[in-house]
Amino acid sequence: MNHTGRPRQSRPSGHPDKGGAKGQGPKGRKKGLASGPLGNPLTWVLPFVLLAVLAWSLLSAMSGYRSVDTSDGLDILKNSASTVKSVTVIDGTQRVELDLTEPYTLKAKKEGQADQEIGTKVQFVYTSAQAKQVDELVQAANPSGGYNSVVPTSSWWGSTLQLLLPMVLFLGLMWWLLGRMQGGAGGALGFGRSKAKVGEKEMPDVTFADVAGEDEAVEELQEIREFLSEPEKFQAVGAKIPKGVLLYGPPGTGKTLLARAVAGEASVPFFSMSGSEFVEMFVGVGASRVRDLFEQAKENAPAIIFVDEIDAVGRHRGSGMGGGHDEREQTLNQLLVEMDGFDATTNVILIAATNRPDVLDQALLRPGRFDRQISVEAPDMAGRAAILRVHAKGKPMTRDVDLDLVAKRTPGFTGADLANVLNEAALLTARSNAQLIDNRALDEAIDRVIAGPQKRTRVMNEHEKAVTAYHEAGHALCAAAGAYSDPVTKVTILPRGKALGYTMVMPSDDKYSTTRNELLDQLVYAMGGRAAEEIVFRDPTTGASNDIEKATATARKMVTDYGMSASVGAVRLGTTEPDNPYGLGSGGRDYSEAVAGRVDAEVRALLDAAHREAWEILTRNRAVLEELASQLLAKETLLEKDLEAIFTPVVRQPPRPLWSADEELVAGEELTGSFTAARQADAASPRRPAGSGLGYAVPAAGSLAGEADSPRNVAAAPEQA
Repeated sequence: MNHTGRPRQSRPSGHPDKGGAKGQGPKGRKKGLASGPLGNPLTWVLPFVLLAVLAWSLLSAMSGYRSVDTSDGLDILKNSASTVKSVTVIDGTQRVELDLTEPYTLKAKKEGQADQEIGTKVQFVYTSAQAKQVDELVQAANPSGGYNSVVPTSSWWGSTLQLLLPMVLFLGLMWWLLGRMQGGAGGALGFGRSKAKVGEKEMPDVTFADVAGEDEAVEELQEIREFLSEPEKFQAVGAKIPKGVLLYGPPGTGKTLLARAVAGEASVPFFSMSGSEFVEMFVGVGASRVRDLFEQAKENAPAIIFVDEIDAVGRHRGSGMGGGHDEREQTLNQLLVEMDGFDATTNVILIAATNRPDVLDQALLRPGRFDRQISVEAPDMAGRAAILRVHAKGKPMTRDVDLDLVAKRTPGFTGADLANVLNEAALLTARSNAQLIDNRALDEAIDRVIAGPQKRTRVMNEHEKAVTAYHEAGHALCAAAGAYSDPVTKVTILPRGKALGYTMVMPSDDKYSTTRNELLDQLVYAMGGRAAEEIVFRDPTTGASNDIEKATATARKMVTDYGMSASVGAVRLGTTEPDNPYGLGSGGRDYSEAVAGRVDAEVRALLDAAHREAWEILTRNRAVLEELASQLLAKETLLEKDLEAIFTPVVRQPPRPLWSADEELVAGEELTGSFTAARQADAASPRRPAGSGLGYAVPAAGSLAGEADSPRNVAAAPEQA
């Protein structure tokens, strides 16, 4: 079983500053202007202007004339002329302003409205056709303060302000929006600047003490730290500092954590940037950001540049839509040039991380650019135990919790999986209002990480429950009777995730290769569920679809990849998916129809043989099958101790005869006798470590061939069609 994940990236919270950390010297990072609300004038000029405009408008409205209808204004001039103190007629806006000696009361015009007193300053508007009438009424009123006619003229300052203020506001808004879209300190014109996040010397950072389970990778990176902190030691013997370090491995194995640990140990600036951040909407932005990033690093040398997911810009050239002229390839070309530009005295190291080293351009991988290529794989049992202890800090646990046992029960888990297990256990403990994490919470957390949360609301009828019980019992019994399979550690018929139940077959220790007999046993117990349904009910269900899928994939891998078929031979059929001009996998085969027919026949023969062997095991141990199914129906979950008692009377399969791809190549007994005798003696023992699968679902080929394509292989139960 292979699991993919990443250790939780914890960062120390209180490291004291190292001696001399405040003064970085001439080669230290230059202090820029303090960023804050006054750093950009637009952040305080624009609000000030807007507030001034709003205040002016409010004051103008409070101190001005109140508007009334034209009929009310004409009524004042006609019927209340004695109250009119002065009149001002404004020609440009067709407006009449009346200054009254006493407040004017506006009469209500609709039912339900009240009279409103509007003060002594009243204005109304008129049309050109009403100009003669207004003039006659004004003259007839003969106000005590006289009347005046005004033709308004705007000043040059007011006209200029009225014209420029909207334009200034619009340009300021566009400037701010462009700066926000492009990011960085360069404002609207700084989209070519690097977006790298920089960690200063004074900032606490991750160290190698925070890394566990990757001892080999840490050992390789220790030398990088020494290169940065003590370059004279290596220059004295003529050694050159490595220009680049490539960290590759499955997702979540701690590549980013290792890079940060190097920067923390060396106490140097750490420029972090994702590969996808180089390329955006403008042509040439990626190359410009690469140049700016390396210039910043050289100015702050010694320094580390970390590019995460470098495959975003480092894929094979010529595979894009632009035929070699797309933006991504230009960015890659600039990256190659910058890495060649390092001289022997430039203490700048490029650390890159990727999950797909197979798609990177060969020019990027050659020595002189990436001198070190470090594999970061899933940890072994000791590494898993160390990772668990790191993530267990701050989590209260009961005294009977054994993290070494948890590490043994989680083969193939990476740091992120283990961190998730402990976090799920803590969440379950808090959910139950407990104070300490116990083994029950850890067991449930492991199941949740592997197969998902339990479906407590899924209620099966008695027939489906019985089918599930016999299905899982068939898996477990076939695994227990196999001569080369691993021990069965847990069987349950409680629904979890997409499965109605599952069987766990755990290896005794870490495995890095798998024999042909172990693969055949995996095929057998994968078909055990279907065989049990056929024997007991004579009416199989759709629940074996996942088993058949995994078994077919493993059998096909045995024929096409592993050379474990006498008919086809030790030939690799099919190639890795190359990049086509559209950047997609071609997926075509490179062998003839006749060979394809032989492959299909061999796969069918392997699956038929596995089905027959599973049928024989279940028929021979029918009493154990019935007992196991009844116990599952009664208890729903059986653990390893319960299973050992049930499997005591199981009749195990005899060792398979020696296999050879060619009968003419069988070695003599004088060459193979000693090893064969030892192997047969081991086969007769109660159990031997084998396999790397978890659950009766056959492990994907990646876990057997060293590839990183298969995550978790979870035993699935009868699934709903």
